[in-house]
Amino acid sequence: MIGEAFGARASRRVAAAVRALLSLVLTLGVLLFVTFGLSTLSTVDPALKLVGDHASEASYQQARQGLGLDRPWHQRLARYATAVVHGDLGVSQSTGNSVATDLARVFMATVELATLAMLASSMAGVALAIAAALRPAGLWDALVRLLSIVGNSLPILWLGLLALYLFYARLQWVGGPGRLGDAYEYTIDMPTGWVLVDAWRSHEEGAFASAVSHIVLPVLLLCAYSVGNVTRLTRAALLAETGKDYVLLARATGASELRVLVHHVLPNVATVVLTVLALGYADLLQGAVLVETVFARPGIGRYLTTALLAGDTPAILGSTLVIGGCFVLINGLTDVCGRLLDPRL
Repeated sequence: MIGEAFGARASRRVAAAVRALLSLVLTLGVLLFVTFGLSTLSTVDPALKLVGDHASEASYQQARQGLGLDRPWHQRLARYATAVVHGDLGVSQSTGNSVATDLARVFMATVELATLAMLASSMAGVALAIAAALRPAGLWDALVRLLSIVGNSLPILWLGLLALYLFYARLQWVGGPGRLGDAYEYTIDMPTGWVLVDAWRSHEEGAFASAVSHIVLPVLLLCAYSVGNVTRLTRAALLAETGKDYVLLARATGASELRVLVHHVLPNVATVVLTVLALGYADLLQGAVLVETVFARPGIGRYLTTALLAGDTPAILGSTLVIGGCFVLINGLTDVCGRLLDPRL
């Protein structure tokens, strides 16, 4: 009987894993289909962009054949999907490099920025949510909710320009655009793509301090963009639990309100907080576009912006697929982690 129970449980877990994997593959397939379909609606002619406006008709037709534009739509989609499966995202028309190589070079810079911003916003957001839930409808709760609304309402482009003017141009408290000062920009290798790690490993005097001074403003801006959602949704999850029987029992034992929230309520809303943080992290990977543009930081957001302005279709497709794939993968991992945290799921 025990062996049969364990076998049934194992088979259910395997079936759930297979369903999750199939769902992931299907979602990525739909993402590829939609992304490629939207690219065909672009008014930019890849062949004309490749050969130039003054090329002969023969050169233009040869370029169309080389790019596969003379084939039916479904054949081009199948060709592109096969190439993506093999890791080939095409060649960028702007840089002349493989799109996969370009993305591998810039993606880790975006991951570094989004990760630091998510760590800051998660700590600040959860702390503010707990502080607001201690006295619901009080003055502090109202201030926290106002902060959440303001954080989501301020345009990040305007805020970035204002922060650069005030803290860099006027007060000179932080570094300006770029990831490092001019003295280190071209002397430090970036094997990991994380400027803080590479500057620390270089052992050059002042390099790490320069990296910190250049990254602090972008991180704080992305944190301000994300902390409002984290605070608001975590506060709502905490308040939804405070009326349940186990919370009343904990209060009856004489535990302080802070201890009740931190040690009893917060673990029970861990799956909600995890989902909020994971989706916020995926959103930061996309939202880094404006921050990287304002602060001239190399990253997938700036790479995508440059590709859009240049009409670089392979780079646009590759960047969109990578960002969308990250969103899908983070969703899948969040679901798995949520099941591990809460066995009831």
